[in-house]
Order: sequence, then structure tokens, then C-alpha cells
Amino acid sequence: MEKIKKLRQLFKEEDIDGYLICKNDEFFCGYLPKHNDRLQFISNFSGSFGFALILKNKNYLFVDGRYTLQASNQSSKNFEIITISKNMPFEILKNKKYKIGFDPKLITKKTLSIFFNNCNCEFKPLNKNLVDKIWKRKIISKKTKFYSLPKNSVDHNYKFKMKKIVSNLKKKDADFQFITSSENNAWLFNIRGNDEKYSPIPHCYVLINKNSDVYFFCDLKKINFSLKKNLKKVKFRKIDSIAKFLSDINNKSFIIDTNTCSFYFERKISKNNKILNFRDPIYNLKSIKSKKEIENIKAAHIFDGAALTKYLFWVKKNYSRKKITEMSASKKLFKFRKKNGNFIFPSFPTISGTGPNAAIIHYKATKKSNLKLKKGNLYLVDSGGQYKFGTTDVTRTISLSNSNKRIKNIFTRVLKGHIAVANFNLKKNTSGSEIDVKARKYLKQIGLDYEHGTGHGVGYFLNVHEGPQAISKKNKVIFQEGMIVSNEPGYYEKNKFGIRIENLIYVRKQKNKKKFENLTMVPIDKELIDINLLNKDEKIWLNQYHKSVFYNLKGSMNSIEMEDLKKACSAI
Repeated sequence: MEKIKKLRQLFKEEDIDGYLICKNDEFFCGYLPKHNDRLQFISNFSGSFGFALILKNKNYLFVDGRYTLQASNQSSKNFEIITISKNMPFEILKNKKYKIGFDPKLITKKTLSIFFNNCNCEFKPLNKNLVDKIWKRKIISKKTKFYSLPKNSVDHNYKFKMKKIVSNLKKKDADFQFITSSENNAWLFNIRGNDEKYSPIPHCYVLINKNSDVYFFCDLKKINFSLKKNLKKVKFRKIDSIAKFLSDINNKSFIIDTNTCSFYFERKISKNNKILNFRDPIYNLKSIKSKKEIENIKAAHIFDGAALTKYLFWVKKNYSRKKITEMSASKKLFKFRKKNGNFIFPSFPTISGTGPNAAIIHYKATKKSNLKLKKGNLYLVDSGGQYKFGTTDVTRTISLSNSNKRIKNIFTRVLKGHIAVANFNLKKNTSGSEIDVKARKYLKQIGLDYEHGTGHGVGYFLNVHEGPQAISKKNKVIFQEGMIVSNEPGYYEKNKFGIRIENLIYVRKQKNKKKFENLTMVPIDKELIDINLLNKDEKIWLNQYHKSVFYNLKGSMNSIEMEDLKKACSAI
């Protein structure tokens, strides 16, 4: 509460009634370093999405359904927790006329509009972040160089991709495209970096005009001779020169990315120029993986599947014989992955939860919450890796000798939803919103549901969460050949248990027909399945899936593991 008190003391000098604190930094990245996580500093909330509103007499923390339980556990002492799907922020501020300050570099105009457009409050951009005024900490800036992907890991060079961007500019009658999404720039130039913990992201901004001039803004210490040689026509500039550079452009038309172009930059551009209402085309281009990318991603999933499968065998054999906790289990999984020379680092923080902790959708074990794996419980592990060259994300829920019939019933219904997604008949205009309904169908038959989307897009040795495609209630993006998405229905019972089954799948074209094909190669725990609830087609799917898992993983197993694999992948 002391931090909030200090923050409120600044309201008078800024002439504001409240202050908005966002999760992200100026690059709008997925996973923040601790020294940039202003939201966690002020609220103790550690989830990947949320924002706080500090008013003179009241504090709100806004999260989505994935984080309601977590936010309640971490922050409810000083904040009222609002789940966005149930209450929009503008509803909380109804009939209020507050003046609310915010850092214009950390939020987009689009976000402000979505969450606060329908209220009478005035939003005031401030020159200095107020949290930074009260938070004295050491800023650790990474100096690792950016690097080019090997030519054999991509199908198209940056000149080929650049032509598409310039062609789009001419088609839309635009003078400039300002690319603020670092991962979009990574895709465009076939480069990667180490500016984020779980994604090989190079922090940068790029400006391209219709004459094919390219200006690349970043920390110049991260650009080596080799990269300059690969990107011959690119003009590299200091990152802190970008504001002036944009201010000097007049009477031109721009395409910007409204998802990552900050309020600050959008205001700079729109002052003397026209912003056109078009999306950054890179999102769509990047979502469709090339043949070479799919090949590499498949290889990464076999490496990853072998590591995770060996780990799950180890858990099953040892949880009753020795003390295994959520945290020690997570460390053991990391060791299994690390044995593969193509593994670089995890693609997100591992979710390792048993018993009641597994009911927290994005749970992260701490010394205080760390539970021992014990007989009669379930164990849920959601994890992934960044490999040369592919990104994985997989969840398995396993039985620790659990014999509860209701849990088996629910697990099987989650599995039926998972199979319904995998077998979905993709038509010409199929989008994620249609598929999401099928995933929930069998849980809804007994009055159950889950508070998250069924699937998110995944990058190519990039972000583990990538748009624009998703399997969720509102997503209308049409699935195209080469798109990757997760398939992860689940169910969570507060203070009791959590279930999720997640594979990555991609859209494959066969005889002019689109279908989903599995990438993830890890057995599904048959101990938790009520076979009587599966129909003939579902049994066929499960048996074929396990046959494929066995075929792909058998070469990685020793003689003991091979026996375990045979058993785990045997037909039902």
C-alpha cells in the first residue's frame, strides 16, 4: 500500500485524479524483464496480461478470464479485481468525470478506445512515467547482437518479403509503413535477437517508404558487420532518433500497426500526416508458414515430444517413491529438454501444477505455493521450447493414480473437444469462432466450460502467442494452408483440480482440401479416459494419433523407455 500512497502523492502536481498502469513496455512484448514490469511492482500481479487503475480512493486491477484466480490470490488485498469478459473498464467509470494520466509510450490509441471509449473521463498523456518516479531499480539492458537466420531455415529472403510490403504500399496508395512490432521486423528481415526472455526477439522499429527505402531503428551496438552485409540496402539509425525522424515527415500517408504503435508515436505521425485505416500486412504473411518452416517445426516437435514423453514417464514412476514438487518437476523437465542440442530456451514459463494449483490457468509455482506431487491427484504441465528452428507449446494432464469417476468423465469430455477440433472439417471460409463451439460442446452437455480461448497462433522460432488466427469465440480470421494454432480445451475447478490437453496443429492442404494435422508428439494419458464415452471415430483418432507418436519417438527411446512408449501408445 505504501507504493500506491507514494504514487497518489504525485497526482496533484500532474493535475490528475487517477493513473493507468499497463503491463507492457514500449515494445509491447509478451514477457517483460522484472525491471520493466511496472504492473507487478505496483500490484504484485505477475500474469502476462492486465492493467491497473489507481484512483484517489480506489484501486482496480483488470485481467481476463485466464487470470481471475491468480489476480485474486496475488492482488485482492489492495485491488478490486475485474474480469474483463464480465465487466468492461468503461462500465466501472460510468458517470465519472475523472482526469486520468497515462504513459503514452506504453499504450495504444486502440487499447484506450476499446476499454475506455464509452466513458466521460479525460485521458491525459504524461511526459514521465509515474511508476518510474517512485521505483528506484537497476535497469539491466541486454547487449547481445542481432543475428540472421541460416538460409536453409527459410524459403524467402528479405528482398522477396520487402517487395510484398512495397507492393502493398503502392496498392493502398500509402507513402510509408511504420512497423512497430519487433516480431514482424524479425520475420521481414529473417533476423532474431535476445531482447526477450522466452522469444528470440530483436527490439527495433522499421520505417519503409514506397520507393523501397528502409530505415531500421535500434540500439546500434547490436548490429554487427555480418548483419549489415546481409541487409545491404537497409539504413540503420539510433533508436532515440526516431521521434525527430517521424516529426520531420509532412503531408504523407502512413500504414501503422494499431496493435503495437504507441499513442506517443501515433500522435507524432498524425500531427502532420494522414494515417490510413489498413492493418500491417505482415501479420497475415507471417502466419502462413512456408514448406521449409513446417518441416523444421515438425522436427522441433519430435525433439520436444521425446523430451516431454521421457519426463512424463519419469514422473509416473517416481512421484510415489521420492519427493517431487511442482518446482523440482519443472527443473527436471528443463534438464530433459536441454539434452537436445537444438534446444535453446523455454518458449514461456513452465506451468507445473498439481491438485488445487492446477486450477489456476496460468499458474507459476513459488516457494510458498509449491505442492508435492502425491497419489490421488492430477498433475498438469504446460510447457514449450524454442528450438533451431521451431517453437513448441504442449500441455498434458496425467493421473497420479487418480480413480475419481467424475474427473475421468470431465477429462474424457475435454479429450472429445480436443478431437473435435483436430477432426474439424475445414471449409473455404472456416474461422476460429466456428471451431471453438465444437471444442466446448461435450463439457457444456454437463453444464461446464472454461474461461480461455481454445487456441492461439504460434510463431516460427518466434513468439509462442502469435496472431491473427485463433480458436476463440470472436475470432473471424479464415484458416489458410500453413497456419499453426494450438488446440487446448480444458476445465478448472477452483481449489480442486485442473485439466488441459494441448497439441499444436497446422493447416495442411491435401487434394485441394484443407485439414488440420498434429505437430505435437506426446502420448495422452489413457488412465484418465472413460473409453465408454468415446465413439468409434474418436477411438480411431486416438489410436492413429498414438501410432504416429510411437513412430516418431521410438528412435529417441532407450530399451526401458521403449516399453513405456509401447504401453502409452497401445490401442484402446
